[in-house]
Amino acid sequence: MARREDTRPRSEQVAAQIRAQIIAGDFAPGDQLPATGALVELYGIANTTVQKALNILKDEGFITAQRGKGVYVSDRERLTVTVGTYFAPSPTGFSYELLNVAEVVPPAEVARALNLATEARTVQRKRLMRHDGDPVELDYSYYAVDLVAGTDLAAKRRIKGGAPRVLEELGYPEREFTDRVSVRMPTTEEIEMLDLPEVPVIRQFRTVFSDNDRPVAVNIMIKGGHRYDLVYRQTA
Repeated sequence: MARREDTRPRSEQVAAQIRAQIIAGDFAPGDQLPATGALVELYGIANTTVQKALNILKDEGFITAQRGKGVYVSDRERLTVTVGTYFAPSPTGFSYELLNVAEVVPPAEVARALNLATEARTVQRKRLMRHDGDPVELDYSYYAVDLVAGTDLAAKRRIKGGAPRVLEELGYPEREFTDRVSVRMPTTEEIEMLDLPEVPVIRQFRTVFSDNDRPVAVNIMIKGGHRYDLVYRQTA
């Protein structure tokens, strides 16, 4: 079988190589990248191609340019998230904006995960999460209407104590969840809402279970792939 060739423009190939080195820690925050002339020689490309590669990385927030000094790895915090951890809102950390609450017919995969009949309706809660003011995640949460009707989960307001508190009061405490993680290119809405450069998004499809393996919620979380490292921890 013939090996696939990388047919991307050379600038994108070089940006990918430098990006991989930054994520791997070969270049730490604050480190200066090699000068343009050195990159031209290293990769055997033209100066304009190097500049295009660097502009890609600047747009993604990986590097910054200091006039007359050079190009440096950005000190912008990369979001390393231990999956399943809740982040309390804070002025200098994570914050949550409730965008909409509505009764909707959910996507087919959501209906299947919640064991709902075709055309059954759910309550959808749509939120935007920010970090230090920057939009970093779009969240869509789904609950069966007959489960949460008349509760805070169906109301168009933020919930003190969050969804776990409401579900527990209903007699359906969250016991465990499964995540299905995929990567794809963003939709127009995701680009605009998350202020994304040309990068893929990470999509987490989470099904939350209560006692007796009853599914009680589905959460779909969309994150810019250039901002996040997801950490999964399993105890023995």
